[in-house]
Amino acid sequence: MAGKAKAAEAGKVRYQRPHKLKYGKWGLIFILPFFAAYALFQLYPLLKTFYTSFFSQYRSTQTLQMVTEFVGFDNYISAFTQGDLLKYFGNTILLWLLGFIPQILLSLLFASWFTDIRLKLKGTGAVKVILYLPNMLMASSIAVLFCKLFAVNGPVNSILTGLGGQAYDFLSSEWGIRLLVAFIQFLMWTGNTTILLMAGIMGIDPALYEASSIDGASAGQQFRQITIPMLKPILLYVLVTSMIGGLQLFDIPRLLTNNLGGPSGVAKTVVMDISSRITGSGDIGVAGSESVILFLVAGLLGIFLFRIMQSDDAKEAKANKKAKKNALKAAKGVQ
Repeated sequence: MAGKAKAAEAGKVRYQRPHKLKYGKWGLIFILPFFAAYALFQLYPLLKTFYTSFFSQYRSTQTLQMVTEFVGFDNYISAFTQGDLLKYFGNTILLWLLGFIPQILLSLLFASWFTDIRLKLKGTGAVKVILYLPNMLMASSIAVLFCKLFAVNGPVNSILTGLGGQAYDFLSSEWGIRLLVAFIQFLMWTGNTTILLMAGIMGIDPALYEASSIDGASAGQQFRQITIPMLKPILLYVLVTSMIGGLQLFDIPRLLTNNLGGPSGVAKTVVMDISSRITGSGDIGVAGSESVILFLVAGLLGIFLFRIMQSDDAKEAKANKKAKKNALKAAKGVQ
């Protein structure tokens, strides 16, 4: 009997606990390439730009070698006193606003139309494709195309003269070049903004619209009281990304004006000025300081947009938190 019991016990397979996967470790491994690429191609250049902004780096005309000298904050002073940086900032913001304001208005209109089932619009798919097509093209190619179209001897002036009008030099006019840059920006990004806003509107609960319709709300009232407040997160994203892209405007005005910025430099942007300082005999340190200033301006504008576009729920939560904090202080004072 004892031998049979030993044989039966030997034939049993010992239960082994299944290996527990360490999901946290694998998650870190999967996201590691992103952080490695970010540190190499974005974080390091950013820190290097901050470091370079405190040095004067230029090519000597005698030895043709790079000369590097520590100058502290002198580059930041030179950026404002020895150039037209404030003018270029004004040009950049104006060009962005000229393209963005009609873009956001038209995108809101299209998004509300395309997502409204009651309108029963036909051919919306084709319109969406047409709107988004310019976004798939390179900005440089569109800028070259418009440079040819609106040249003095271009097709647009040929049409104007054919209709009995006079040829107009768009590329040598201050407002002509501004409006061309803004129109290209508007043409390229309206489709992308429309799709983002459509996604935001489709995420709104339809019951809100049904309840407001029962209460007698018009389409305009629904748009103002439901759509716009519920779209604040998407609108904030569109505003911030558009603002950053607008401050980095470079290729379109550079190609349209042959890197001259148009008449009196009305279309010269901050990034164009940074590019001109890097090339040739310019001071790379001053270009670095201008890059840092542009970074800080973008950050401040982003904070401002976050403040004004704060959702009602976030404002209410902040107010409640502040009220609780004041109540605790009052209670401690009583004790």
